[in-house]
Amino acid sequence: MIQKSSLIKGLALIVITMLFSVEIKAQQDPQYTQYMYNTMSVNAAYAGQRDVLSATALYRTQWVGLDGAPKTLSFGIHSPLRNERIGLGLNIVSDQLGPSEETSIDANLSYTIPVNELKDLELSFGLKGGLHILDLDWSKGRFQNPDRLFNNNVNLISPTLGAAMYLHSDRWYLGGSIPNIITTEHYDDFQESIATERLHYFLIGGYVFDLNANTKLKPAFLVKGVSGAPLIADVSLNALFNEKLTLGLAYRWDDSVSGLIGFQMSDVLRIGYAYDLTTTGLNNYNSGSHEIMLTFELRSAGKLLSPRFF
Repeated sequence: MIQKSSLIKGLALIVITMLFSVEIKAQQDPQYTQYMYNTMSVNAAYAGQRDVLSATALYRTQWVGLDGAPKTLSFGIHSPLRNERIGLGLNIVSDQLGPSEETSIDANLSYTIPVNELKDLELSFGLKGGLHILDLDWSKGRFQNPDRLFNNNVNLISPTLGAAMYLHSDRWYLGGSIPNIITTEHYDDFQESIATERLHYFLIGGYVFDLNANTKLKPAFLVKGVSGAPLIADVSLNALFNEKLTLGLAYRWDDSVSGLIGFQMSDVLRIGYAYDLTTTGLNNYNSGSHEIMLTFELRSAGKLLSPRFF
């Protein structure tokens, strides 16, 4: 049996090495305010961890009122197999920014092992692989330096490969991931050109407190490291009331503050909404960001969702 203390130390060392062994400059992957309810989008090892078939659709429009601002549509579905140690998932993300549209299609595979004899602490390993598609139409949008732009439009297809780990009990979780280790091309809005995708490193974590019989409190965080960019840290605090209503606040370091609300509309359907208010000088040029999410979970007869609140 794996020793719990040595395993946790090893995981922490790997995660810290992943985050700080690179030079840090621009975030390239889509960002989500409701990341704590859309975990597989940032960690492939989460596939199957809801114990039922779970599907999530999310739409985000960022910096409303600013021409060419990001718009993201994401869909993810995952489930455990008959061998409940194995989980499978699929993520599809379409991200629009200025003249570009980037689409990622990834399959996710997870394998979970118990860490202790009680089996109340588990470690999941995840792999993801798929395709990244870049479509770039230079005729769309206005540019600061139009003379530098290419005359030909761009359509590139690249393979993707990522890895993740996810350590969890029924009260807390900690995970680290590299969404893609293969070099791909993307559109750089600052340079107004095609640039090579830099490695991304994600660290997530959260803990659930029972305040009373009807109220749970969950602090959570997401730290993103990108080669050539500063670290980006998201912290949040969500409360769940009567297993129905969720209210929360979030802060993205040196970027925005957010309010979150969610409601369990039925046994199978949940809706969530988040609003971001920009805290930088960009606030003068937009009216905030909106994010709406729908989650559908198909429960089999007699099977209840874990009350982990994550």
